[in-house]
Amino acid sequence: MNLKVAVAGASGYVGGELLRLISSHPSLDLVTVTANSNAGQTVAAIHPELTKFKDLIFVETSAETLAGHDVIFLALPHTKSAEVASWLAQSVLVLDCGADFRLESALEFEKFYHSPHAGTWAYGMPELLINSKDKQRTELVGQKRIAVPGCNATAITIAFAPLLAANLIEASDLVSTLSVGTSGSGANAEVNQGDGLHSAFAYQVGGIHRHIPEIKQNLDRLTASPVSPVTLTFTPVLVPMFRGILAVNTAKLVAGTTVADLRKAFADVYGSEQYVDVLPAGQFPDTEDVELINRAAIGFAIDEETGRVIVISAIDNLVKGTAGAAIQSMNIALGLAENLGIPEGASK
Repeated sequence: MNLKVAVAGASGYVGGELLRLISSHPSLDLVTVTANSNAGQTVAAIHPELTKFKDLIFVETSAETLAGHDVIFLALPHTKSAEVASWLAQSVLVLDCGADFRLESALEFEKFYHSPHAGTWAYGMPELLINSKDKQRTELVGQKRIAVPGCNATAITIAFAPLLAANLIEASDLVSTLSVGTSGSGANAEVNQGDGLHSAFAYQVGGIHRHIPEIKQNLDRLTASPVSPVTLTFTPVLVPMFRGILAVNTAKLVAGTTVADLRKAFADVYGSEQYVDVLPAGQFPDTEDVELINRAAIGFAIDEETGRVIVISAIDNLVKGTAGAAIQSMNIALGLAENLGIPEGASK
């Protein structure tokens, strides 16, 4: 018997991506889609490409409309999920694609989100190292509440984590500059209105981006010494493309580190992963490589002059960055095959 599914906030970009993936999942039956201003319209009116669900009607997000489901995805604005989650039975598997439950530190959450901290859920990045050998997927089995990672956090964490765990880079000098597609701003953002973006510009400059504490939380546990926390300079740049993140991540190498050391570190962590590919020497990913699929691609090189490593990572912000990670984490929580219902799943 298939699981009854609801998607709250299904009229937005992340919500639409969830619907696309749910449409090909053999164990899920989409029953309810909710929206705010689009309540009363059909899915076809907002997401015409989703023909399987074209006649479903968006309803208001309420305790009543979300009752009676087995799985609920929350694709709501930041700080809105906590209220909705409070309506839901503990027996229901809930996956929040917003930021409400990602951070462990109430202080950091309130600093970056200017809202009370609602708590911390299991973190939905299965490939994340949580110590020198174990990964986050072991913490997802049987969970009923999962916080899906931020897309920028995924692109940066995946690039740095193996090198920090192997003590090959200095934790105190991490720098990431990300080229980000406009869908990362959300369907209601000004940049996604009108005739599109025609130039690139940096935003949230100067250590104020909301994903910074999430990335530091992911990476701090992997540093060689707890008294030497991660220091990250992160600058996002909005560019004229709809989907994708291309992250240029650099770090100071520990003295004596070689290319072979770096490749071994990546192979040890990602060699058996379905959804993270480390490219051959001299190859670097672009966003087209990962468009519409649940895949992160990585290439790296050493700048001998500066003694730094450059790790290029690419993801589709709507798939591996959000909706694909949600489905992947849901599968693990339910004891299903991790790649079930994920189109073009195994990239190796």
